Amino acid sequence: MKNNGAAVEALLTQDRAQMLAEWQAELAAGGGNRGLLNEGREIAQLLDGIAAGLRNGGGLDDFEGQAWSLIREMLSGLSRSRAAQGSTAADTSRFVLALKKPVFSGLQRTIGADPAALIETVWAISSLIDQMAQFTVTTYQRSREDIIARQQQELLELSTPVIKLWDGVLAAPMIGTLDSNRTQIVMEALLQRIVDTGSHIAIVDITGVPTVDTLVAQHLMKTVTAIRLMGAECIISGIRPQIAQTIVHLGIDLAGIITKATLADALAVAMKRTGFVVTRAKAASAAAAAAAD
Repeated sequence: MKNNGAAVEALLTQDRAQMLAEWQAELAAGGGNRGLLNEGREIAQLLDGIAAGLRNGGGLDDFEGQAWSLIREMLSGLSRSRAAQGSTAADTSRFVLALKKPVFSGLQRTIGADPAALIETVWAISSLIDQMAQFTVTTYQRSREDIIARQQQELLELSTPVIKLWDGVLAAPMIGTLDSNRTQIVMEALLQRIVDTGSHIAIVDITGVPTVDTLVAQHLMKTVTAIRLMGAECIISGIRPQIAQTIVHLGIDLAGIITKATLADALAVAMKRTGFVVTRAKAASAAAAAAAD
């Protein structure tokens, strides 16, 4: 097998320019994502990396060996960049598989006079390239999963903003179904904002929460408890008639927690508790005129 590797290494080194040209031509002929067709630098790096791996004792049947660590690192970077750019797993693996034809043609030219050696070498290098392609697909899928998980986390953070409504009053409007992850994000963001702003009242608005069951109620209670431990008071707003009936039927005890039907009502209570009074401008003018008379 070492002799097979030596034959391939010699081909990639001595006929490097031809290998690069044929690999790029094969990519162009295969079509697919046009973004893969003009990556001459990556093609050259991979080709040189394969030659270096063979030169350092890498076996064609031992892709997991230490000698191929550089190639695995290159393929990982290639897969991650393709995943970030929106290329498919098929395009990513095709990039590697396109090397087969140039190598097969080169081996036919160099060792074609020895059919047995040619068949054995072609089989070995074919298996190696297949493993490389499979490695890119696996890394690509893992990269896409990481991207999706990160995007989901970002969406969760965007869907649970903490808003400063008034001096000393924060609001956390919740939209959609509440689960453990969302509740944890809300609590962390809300508690941090309480510390940053020195607020004394936090309004948790559940107008956008479609249903309230026992699990959702437990999450709300955890949030209220955490807010109270920070020395602030919590008001739950958005208690619609259907939600109120559900809470009663479930036997959920919200005693000791201020609840309001709307966010406006909750804000009015919060402002009153913080010592603010809001009046209409006309009413204020009339009162001032009456006092003057």
